[in-house]
Amino acid sequence: MSAANVQKLCETTREKLKSVIGKMELFLNQHALPQLATEEDEETLLFYQGFLSDLRHLLVFSEMSYEKLGVALRRATFDEAFAQKALYNVYHFGVNNFFYPKNESYSEDGRYAYTGQDAIRFRKKPVRPARDIIMDITKVYEELRDDLSYYENDYLTEKRMQNQV
Repeated sequence: MSAANVQKLCETTREKLKSVIGKMELFLNQHALPQLATEEDEETLLFYQGFLSDLRHLLVFSEMSYEKLGVALRRATFDEAFAQKALYNVYHFGVNNFFYPKNESYSEDGRYAYTGQDAIRFRKKPVRPARDIIMDITKVYEELRDDLSYYENDYLTEKRMQNQV
């Protein structure tokens, strides 16, 4: 991948992260556990505790990646290795944490991914705002996953091969 392509990928990735960061911040600033867990059973409470925890972690990972990409793009001389590492981290800490949240309040069902239907399935039926935030940012994380698929395996394989030579 050429330095110009990496730089362009950094720019588009940063813009996509900026949009999801804004949406997640707005949601988290407007919604707290008591607003979401209106049913007072323990299962519902645990579901929303996990949901909010996963969303907060995703926000932090996305913000850190946004900042690192900004550093890469602001340097006087574009450091391709630094940028590649930042893109790798977007994939492994942002995209993976979106699609595989620790508390598993939702997951992606691959059977629906290419049917035009929503591929995200919730473990428990969420209140509308919780559902909406995940559905709203899903498309961006799908785009990031497609854009950064190189960083899933190929990037590390290439790095290992370079170190062996």
